[in-house]
Amino acid sequence: MTTLEVALGAATVVLALSVLVLAVRDGGGGGPAQLDEAQLQSSVGNAIAGLGLDGTAAQIETHAREMKQFHSDVEQMLRTPQHRGSFGEQQLETILADQLPPDMFGTQEAVVGNKRPDAHVETADGLVAIDAKFPLEAYERAVNADDPEVRARHEQEFARRVEDQLDKIATAYVRPDEGTAEFAFAFIPSESVYYHLVTEEYDMLREYTSRGVQVVSPLTLGQKLELVKAGVHAQRLSEEALAVQERLQRLGQRFDEFADDWDTCVRHLSNAKDRADDADAAFERLRSEFDRIDSLSLDGGDDATVREPLSRGRED
Repeated sequence: MTTLEVALGAATVVLALSVLVLAVRDGGGGGPAQLDEAQLQSSVGNAIAGLGLDGTAAQIETHAREMKQFHSDVEQMLRTPQHRGSFGEQQLETILADQLPPDMFGTQEAVVGNKRPDAHVETADGLVAIDAKFPLEAYERAVNADDPEVRARHEQEFARRVEDQLDKIATAYVRPDEGTAEFAFAFIPSESVYYHLVTEEYDMLREYTSRGVQVVSPLTLGQKLELVKAGVHAQRLSEEALAVQERLQRLGQRFDEFADDWDTCVRHLSNAKDRADDADAAFERLRSEFDRIDSLSLDGGDDATVREPLSRGRED
């Protein structure tokens, strides 16, 4: 059981006991109270102790103090520009590491000339630089001002400083001729500051969006990174398809070469067969001639043998 579930259970028990006490006090019909305050406290205390909720309540109180101290430490840290910048960079790096593989992003590297953005992402359209600086002091002065005129003056100062920062990003990191994409990100680590900019400085954000600078918060940056990953994945699929196509083309060329060699081999074999047939025909003709000559020789030899005795007989 989680601490939250235990706390809810304790609250339910206390609420039930309170209802029970009120019912007892009413006496079912407006009669005199059956329990005094001391008895009520004792009964509630015994019930909480019996359920083992006193220790849980102490733990909840301890955790609450720790959370309050942590919030105070973070708030104090963000008041210092150096610490605030480090916090923004660490938050940015955490978001990138959670959503992108290590080979797709880097931090504090000289990737656009000699300039080092807080982070960069390798996309299908080029390198996307990310700047994590934001003027929190001016924003806090505007938010905390009670006088409307003072608030308006601080809001103007805040808008001016944001505009200066966006102009620097557009000039330094939106440079397609040097390998960047046609846009860069201005990362605002605070959702409240981002919401203020979107609602109060929308025209300025739209102007710089047309110049290639997109203002993002921790939540919206995650959405942008999903689109970046989809684009990179599509590019890799396209590259793999081109590689397969090139291999098929090479295989087709090799097949054509093999087909030419095979046709030559078949032609040579056909020529050899024709010559073999011609030689076989010539051999058959030659053997027929020999057979005929041999036959004639045998026939001629028999006639000579028969005639010779006949001649000798006439002489006799």
